[in-house]
Amino acid sequence: QVQLVESGGGSVQAGGSLRLSCASSGFTYHSYSMCWFRQAPGKAREGVATIDRDGTTTYANSVKGRFAISQDNGKNTLYLQLNSLKPEDTATYYCAAASVRLAWWARWSSAHYNYWGQGTQVTVSS
Repeated sequence: QVQLVESGGGSVQAGGSLRLSCASSGFTYHSYSMCWFRQAPGKAREGVATIDRDGTTTYANSVKGRFAISQDNGKNTLYLQLNSLKPEDTATYYCAAASVRLAWWARWSSAHYNYWGQGTQVTVSS
């Protein structure tokens, strides 16, 4: 049984930083893609950063240069470093995993991810 558990959310002022973690268990696929999504109240869920097993990363334009996705395969943990936070980054952040390496066009669609965490709240005040 695959489980993803996020942690590290919180409340910060604009310009601050947070590091989100996503601990996985039972996820033993040799080829995969993982993604951090976020969803603000009243808005659609959007992908912000993806990473494949080989370390290939992609970022949404809205976070490029401010967020960094990484993984520690030894600890089965996915990370998202959030820097230079803005009020518009306020959302619930979710990690998601796909059991195959997704094509570039599929990575931003939540429909292609098999497993999801429960989410962690990030609130940025101005």
